[in-house]
Amino acid sequence: MELKVYKDTATAAECICDTKLELPVETEILIPDYLPQVFKIVKCIVEPVVLQKQLTAGRLTVEGYLRCTVLYQSEEDESLCQAEQKFPFTKQLDAKEGNWGPVSVAVYGETEYINCRAVNQRRIDLRGAFALSVSAAAQAQSEIITALSGAGIQQQTETFSSSHTVGVYEKFVTEEDHIAFDAPPEMILNTQCSGMVTETKLLSGKAVLKGEIGVDVVYRTAPGHELIHTECKVPFNEVLDVEGADEECSCFAWAEPAGCTITAGAQEEQPTISISMLLTAHVYRSTEYTAVKDAFSTEYETELTTKEIYLEQVEDVFAQQTEAVAQGRMPDENARIIDASATVLPMEAIEQEGETVLRGRVAAHLLCINALDEIDCYDKVCEYTLPRSYPWARQDLNIRCIPVIEQVTAQKSGEETSAAVVLTVYGMVSRRTRKTVLGEVHCTQPLQRQDEAALRIYFAQEGEDLFDIAKRYAASPEEIALANETQTGILHQAQRLLIPSAH
Repeated sequence: MELKVYKDTATAAECICDTKLELPVETEILIPDYLPQVFKIVKCIVEPVVLQKQLTAGRLTVEGYLRCTVLYQSEEDESLCQAEQKFPFTKQLDAKEGNWGPVSVAVYGETEYINCRAVNQRRIDLRGAFALSVSAAAQAQSEIITALSGAGIQQQTETFSSSHTVGVYEKFVTEEDHIAFDAPPEMILNTQCSGMVTETKLLSGKAVLKGEIGVDVVYRTAPGHELIHTECKVPFNEVLDVEGADEECSCFAWAEPAGCTITAGAQEEQPTISISMLLTAHVYRSTEYTAVKDAFSTEYETELTTKEIYLEQVEDVFAQQTEAVAQGRMPDENARIIDASATVLPMEAIEQEGETVLRGRVAAHLLCINALDEIDCYDKVCEYTLPRSYPWARQDLNIRCIPVIEQVTAQKSGEETSAAVVLTVYGMVSRRTRKTVLGEVHCTQPLQRQDEAALRIYFAQEGEDLFDIAKRYAASPEEIALANETQTGILHQAQRLLIPSAH
């Protein structure tokens, strides 16, 4: 009788690219004539905006730009002013070759150093370096044997729970709305955008994402440094095409703002705010795999080979609010805080007391008036650790976290200054597990038995597996269990077993 082998494909995320690279910042910003001349550089902030991530033929292409915002004090009336410039970049990175399924790419970055100086009243020179971290995880496929039949084959199977990634889908969208100011801005100094997906709904081949983009606009209405904040929330309701999705799937989705433009309204109309953002939906499905991990035949000699496969299980999906705080003295003890903002720095997963925890940093930027009545900016790095931990090694986890700043406050009490940043971290943590299963099985020549005893007696010990005993005697585990009125599997006590002959 011919041996029949039934197979399936199991999937798990595998890291195909994890690298850090340096982007040089060597350029100049020319201050146009309609802006005040430069008296003093106050602060230069560099942030990355990623527009495209594409994997093709073993090469991962990352495209985007560095958004460089310079705050300066003007020469004419010592007002706080802003100049901005975008520096595009395109990087091609080597990725592990293979026949990959869906790919998820994460790009983070932070400024290594930046030297910003005014060459003259209309030209700002920038020299520095920006560290970009890129990691990509792709779905690797492993073929598994799910069942065997024929040729007197006996099999031992195991069922594994897993999370199968249906796809990772991205879509650039632009949302518009009106924004109200208390008075017409003379100059907008900063726009801090934060995106959040508040509701997801999966349909056949579609993912509906609802949420809002929060915008904090910092501006002044007159010369000087009296700053005003105006906040608005721009809702969105977008549909992404997700091949293979249905109502039984789950979705982890997030929104990353990529740009913001404010346009003055006509006559008495309110100004219009336009926000571009990248929506991402990671769609996955809970599934079970049954794999054969051992086998033998009661009729033929069998040759077996085993192999290791990886499975992935989503362990945690969360929206965790936390606070990052820093305290200390400022270089100028007489400085007076007039405003505070913050920049998110990359998070990291570390092992601590046998568990993996998630730790992050935020750079708080404190705008101050110093003792000379000039504007300065002092940075304080605030650290936080999420109140979540995982009892697995870091290398076994695939982690994606998106920190979103909710509120920034700073105050001075005596000589001490404190900064607090409230943020929400959206994250998904999945765990890779390694399993040993049967890779190949072949039945060769007919089984030659040493004797023809119709019945044997075996004294089994507690904890032995009935399948292993049956394999030793080339007998059917089910027939042994039936003859001894017991169950297949692990024996819970020592007992005498009758082993019926397979003939």
